[in-house]
Amino acid sequence: MEKQKVIVYVDGFNFYYGLKAIALKDSKWKKFYWLDIVLFFEKMLTDNQELVESNYFSARPHDISASKRQDLFFSANKLNTKFRLILGKYLKKDIRCSNCKNIIHTYEEKETDVRIATQIINDVYKHRCDISIIVSADSDMLPSIELIREINPAHKIFVYFPPLRHSVSLSNSCDAKRKLLDYKSRFNQSMLPENVTLLNGTVISRPNNWK
Repeated sequence: MEKQKVIVYVDGFNFYYGLKAIALKDSKWKKFYWLDIVLFFEKMLTDNQELVESNYFSARPHDISASKRQDLFFSANKLNTKFRLILGKYLKKDIRCSNCKNIIHTYEEKETDVRIATQIINDVYKHRCDISIIVSADSDMLPSIELIREINPAHKIFVYFPPLRHSVSLSNSCDAKRKLLDYKSRFNQSMLPENVTLLNGTVISRPNNWK
């Protein structure tokens, strides 16, 4: 029997900040920042399912230290050909403090939800998979889900909620849902090696503050 083809779409910020939120409550979750993304989602599949691709949507932070840690994570995961990185942008945003009226400079990630929606619709239209798995709790995904229902009513859409993240509207619109907080054992089974050798021979290691 032919296996069902699965493509995963990870909202990197939703996923990371979900992990970060639970790590603030339980520091043992911090190590899962150094996660083998492809391996983790392969372990979430059944025997009659096959992972085609794990799409990871993110953007490079302006903080140099955070960006370097993120680059290590990306470089380690990109060794697996099923890992696909799609980067958006961080844009400067000015917010006026309601108390002191001063302008606060912050940064806001842009384009991720649009890029995810575009990629999912494109993959369904091209019949690249039978099941789409959205890893996010962002209800902005709803319009793309509704359009997929029109393009291919038989197509299955699952949602996996990052730790401490949830959306009732997403849950109700998808064919199945999972809370990743319930799968700590699979996180433990899906860690990247402590030291990873890149194709050019460079050896990179898990950041010390991710332990």
